[in-house]
Amino acid sequence: MAIAALVIHCSAMAKWIPIQRFWTVYPFIWVVCGTGAVAYGAWRGLTLENMLVVCSFALIGLTIGMYPTRKLLTEWAHEINQGVTRERYDYPRAHLAFCGASVIVMTAAAVLLAR
Repeated sequence: MAIAALVIHCSAMAKWIPIQRFWTVYPFIWVVCGTGAVAYGAWRGLTLENMLVVCSFALIGLTIGMYPTRKLLTEWAHEINQGVTRERYDYPRAHLAFCGASVIVMTAAAVLLAR
């Protein structure tokens, strides 16, 4: 389930942010972060299965949460590919709130299911 969540999330991000160096490094970053999360969970006394469920649900929550911003991410990626850099990228607060809420809801669902 964790691998499926990682593939779905990284595929969506590769489509939304079409910068080659981003989508070639991004999955490895998540593998390292997931390994760290599992190690931290083991240190705190949680099982490997429970931590993988939490990581999987959090990734799917992040994918769902970033869905409203996909057009902005694609636009910014095209600008970066053309050499345009902005001083500031204004990420809409409503999108940020939705992203945070979806990650929290999915993580809470994972904790309830992992019991």
